[in-house]
Amino acid sequence: MAFDPEQRASPDALLALARKEGRGHLKIFLGAAPGVGKTYAMLASAQTEKAGGRDVVAGLIETHGRRETERQLEGFDVLPRLPIVYRNQIMKEFDLDAALARRPGLLLVDEYAHTNVPGSRHPKRWQDIDELLAAGIDVWTTLNIQHLESLNDVILKITKVRVRETVPDTVFDLADEIILVDFPPDELLKRLAEGKVYVQDTAARAVESFFKPQNLTALRELALRRAAERIDADLVSRMQAQAIEGPWAAGERILACIGPDANSPAVVRAAKRLADLMDAPWLAVTVERPGGHLDDTARRRLDEAMKLAQTLGAETQTLSGSDLPAEVLRFAKFENVTQIVIGRSNGGFFSELLHRSLPLELARRTQDIAIHLVTRQSEAVPAQVRRRAKFAFSPLPFLYATLAVAAALGIGELLTALTPIPNLSMLFLVAVVLMAVNCGIWPAIFASVLSFLVYNFFFIPPLYTFTIAEPYELLALVIFLVVAVITSALAGRVRDQATISAGRMRATRRLFEFTRRLSGLASFEAVAEGAASEIHASLGRPVVVLLESEGDLAMTAAWPPEDALDAAPMTAARWAFRHGEPAGADTGTLPTVPWYFVPLRIGERMLGVIGVAKPDGMGPLDSEARTLLDALSEQAAAALERASLARDMVSAKTATETERVRNTLLASISHDFRTPLSSILGAATSLIDYGDRLDEAAKKDMLLQIKQETEGLDEMVRNLLAITRIDAGALELRRDWIDLHEIVDRVASAARRRGAPHKIEVALPADLPLVRADATLVEQAIGNVIGNVIAHTPPPTKVLVDATVAGDTVALRITDDGPGIPAQALPQVFEKFIKAESLADGGQGTGLGLAIAKGIMEAHGGAIAAESPLAAGPGTRIVLTFPREGVPA
Repeated sequence: MAFDPEQRASPDALLALARKEGRGHLKIFLGAAPGVGKTYAMLASAQTEKAGGRDVVAGLIETHGRRETERQLEGFDVLPRLPIVYRNQIMKEFDLDAALARRPGLLLVDEYAHTNVPGSRHPKRWQDIDELLAAGIDVWTTLNIQHLESLNDVILKITKVRVRETVPDTVFDLADEIILVDFPPDELLKRLAEGKVYVQDTAARAVESFFKPQNLTALRELALRRAAERIDADLVSRMQAQAIEGPWAAGERILACIGPDANSPAVVRAAKRLADLMDAPWLAVTVERPGGHLDDTARRRLDEAMKLAQTLGAETQTLSGSDLPAEVLRFAKFENVTQIVIGRSNGGFFSELLHRSLPLELARRTQDIAIHLVTRQSEAVPAQVRRRAKFAFSPLPFLYATLAVAAALGIGELLTALTPIPNLSMLFLVAVVLMAVNCGIWPAIFASVLSFLVYNFFFIPPLYTFTIAEPYELLALVIFLVVAVITSALAGRVRDQATISAGRMRATRRLFEFTRRLSGLASFEAVAEGAASEIHASLGRPVVVLLESEGDLAMTAAWPPEDALDAAPMTAARWAFRHGEPAGADTGTLPTVPWYFVPLRIGERMLGVIGVAKPDGMGPLDSEARTLLDALSEQAAAALERASLARDMVSAKTATETERVRNTLLASISHDFRTPLSSILGAATSLIDYGDRLDEAAKKDMLLQIKQETEGLDEMVRNLLAITRIDAGALELRRDWIDLHEIVDRVASAARRRGAPHKIEVALPADLPLVRADATLVEQAIGNVIGNVIAHTPPPTKVLVDATVAGDTVALRITDDGPGIPAQALPQVFEKFIKAESLADGGQGTGLGLAIAKGIMEAHGGAIAAESPLAAGPGTRIVLTFPREGVPA
């Protein structure tokens, strides 16, 4: 077939295949009801795989006492079950860790929708299987059609039984292969009667309730349809991945509108079923009014509905707008939605009559989008509970409204007594507005009605009755009531919006302050402490920050201060860190742990986790709190990444400097060692080759040259070892009381013996006090300084060594009258490897002598400094300052 360059594979299909690389292969044996032979078929197919040489292990098989199934299990390696104590009973569950350690080629795990015993790592068995697949282990499992989450309401209507154990459709759709195990209802009822499914008593009860012919037929149809949809979706995915084009028309897009009412779960499931039937993508949205506020119960219902939509595979969005129908339609047109699923409005007859019902408004405003109305509720809510939730109020604001109207009445009576005023309605309108601004809408409306009655009773003739004599008075009074109600409603709404805006402004300001504060922190510990304290202040719950350390998590910060976490929270924290997903309380992983952990990540790099406690008596974090936690966590992760980069920059700079020093040292050694070694080699070779021809004076001169060059090499090696010990902080001091006069005399005598042409004069005071220091190291420091003068000043330069005594220091000064050191080079004179023409030292050319002297003096708690030029003219003075530690006994 000719290649068509315009025909390309779908990127989404290729990405879907790429995501499966490295994961295990999941095969689900799907049945319409218990007893159709799913486990038997799975074991029979596994026997074929085992016969072909594949490593097959039975992780957990439920035979329910069926002999045929038990015979099929023979020959397999069976993993022992894990005992778990629950309510003083030992329950045996699937051993996930043993399966991960065994790592078979194929693992058989029965009952995909099973709920694990509390205390297990995951609450559901499908989550155990997902972890096995992530580890690269192939898994076969079984599932009945009634356990799919999207069919929960349908199964309830068919069988009148609510199935509690469900599997998200997203997990089912990710299976690599679906095997439908079909069995006619009549044959299944026959097997049930023969006791091949349940024991006789249980079978009789099952026939009377669940196992009715009509139920089994409906379940069989659902299983066939769902399997056909799954196979068709798999076929399309494979065609797209292989760039095989087909006659695919523009697809449908479904939108589910959900809110905080009890009908939302039914809307979500109906939208999921509709999307499955049409093989269409679907979305779920909720719209928040700018001035609206949800109580804890409504917020929890909305969060649960949104979480259910995410579990069923919907893309969720939260919109904001005052006009709900307009905002929903705007989003629907933007996303190219063709059908909207919405629940029945709770507004009642008058709302629908005035076209204020959301479903009716959507139907009235659109002409090209189909509207599906869901009329049943997922759970019945008693009317008394709904009324109590809707009309719950505090009496105090209404008391304030009464007092405000009474104050307006008193002021009106006072003004009427002073001077006739034809209209006092503005006084009562002020009271209404004050109530709306300070107490909200309903107290203001109450104040409006009360003002209407009080104004009529006290100020409209005939007085002290509710009778109105003149028609225009009645019109004015009605207009006053309408204006008061509208004003109170608008003022109350503005008050609510101002309160919400102020709260959001405070939250935004706190987030800004938090970001700015973290930007000034440079260490991991400081960033972790700042993040823990801010999240604690924002959420009002204990917070811990655990960062990665040597492959594990370590407690870095906590607020209130905490030393360590128990084993269970640490297990949840490690799981969140390794998998990059939330774990702990109110999640699908270790939900019994009283901590909620979210990962700290930058891109694909995991830095650690943040844990938020769930104390006894407190509910789970709502969606707003989790959004705030996610925002703070992202800011903390960015700050940690910035601190990590700063630390890496310092390490890189240190490594670069170390490499520079190493290269300089190697170059210096290779150059400075070559000259004396060449002299030694030349003299030694001459003595060996021509020793019998040389006179005694020449031989002695060559031996003296070898001795001098060897002493120079020894001096360089000593300096190298000394600077190495100084840099490593391993310089050991053997302190004792020493006489600087004796040490300076030895250094000067040694310089003269080596043939120094300079005039070295020692002029130390006779009463120079002793100092407590290491004599050997001090002699090396003084020798390096004097050697620097001798090596780099021309003869006959004069070198003067004297000293001054202050209160707690002794300053030894070594002064020469040579050319001096340039001012621009003076600050670098004590650095390593400084070897300019006027900045060399006595370290035999390695550029280490003055650096060693500085290190020795600082190790003694003293100092060294250089002055050049001197006040009397050119020259250099090196001052070695020793601390005085008292007088020896």
